[in-house]
Amino acid sequence: MTDDILDVARQQVLAEGRGLDEAQVLSCLLLPDERLGELLALAHEVRMRWCGPEVEVEGIISVKTGGCPEDCHFCSQSGRFESPVRSVWLNISELVEAAKSTAETGATEFCIVAAVRGPDEQLMAQVGDAIVAIKEAVDINIACSLGILEPAQVDSLAAMGVHRYNHNLETARSFFGQVVTTHSWEERLATCQLVRSAGMELCCGGIIGMGESLPQRAELAVQLAALGPHEVPLNFLNPRPGTPLADRPMLSGTDALRTIAAFRLALPGTVLRYAGGRELTLGDLGTEAGMLGGINAIIVGNYLTTLGRAAQDDLDMLAKLRMPVKALSETL
Repeated sequence: MTDDILDVARQQVLAEGRGLDEAQVLSCLLLPDERLGELLALAHEVRMRWCGPEVEVEGIISVKTGGCPEDCHFCSQSGRFESPVRSVWLNISELVEAAKSTAETGATEFCIVAAVRGPDEQLMAQVGDAIVAIKEAVDINIACSLGILEPAQVDSLAAMGVHRYNHNLETARSFFGQVVTTHSWEERLATCQLVRSAGMELCCGGIIGMGESLPQRAELAVQLAALGPHEVPLNFLNPRPGTPLADRPMLSGTDALRTIAAFRLALPGTVLRYAGGRELTLGDLGTEAGMLGGINAIIVGNYLTTLGRAAQDDLDMLAKLRMPVKALSETL
């Protein structure tokens, strides 16, 4: 008789801090619904032991929305699809006001995002000006997500004072070509490695529910663990009109919660952040269950092209669960 996966995880992950391997993650993803409560409870214990009780809060804004030349099949910002999203640029004053509003929620991170393959000189200059203006106006860490980077661009962003860079692997290496064809998984990995070598924190996660198999979900978890990011955002596909994945059925709430817990057991000491799609996939009660099942960070407010919950609703939820919001002084 094989050992029960939760007994194995209790010793390996909870006691020793060693993440599950690919086969072990898959075993968690295959657990029946009647054992979901056990899985979530163990994941919460792991989070509390190896990360602590604090929850990191972040807000995001898009400096350049829409018109992206890439063909990521999940994204309504691609200029290749008949999507209702149109290209829009924000100016510096709008970015500063957004950063102020984000800081007022208690967030410690403000992420500037652009829908591009990678930044050109104009975008790098605008981001540099925005960082200076934001730092003069508000005390908050600044993160960026600007696509695929060249080594010199990584060094420039680090010199500008970018605290964290987001570049998701999106999905498992074996599935990537089915959702993106205009760039490779290896190109994304290379940017992540450059970010880490430059000393910036790396934020790197994926989107769950794009048609990948459970083994591929487990594959992504261990590929992220091998990369060693500071933070892993978990998105759940919110099918966007006009995209190739517009008709994909949404992930069930139980599958989403199983995924959250399994990723926590693969990444015991990593910041695991709720990101896009959680509101529709999980609803309010499911969102709370995820907070008690391994999640220890959250994006508040709206996302890039979809609506989120009101920031105060999430802050009220954290207060109800008696989970303290991580203070800025603890992140510097």
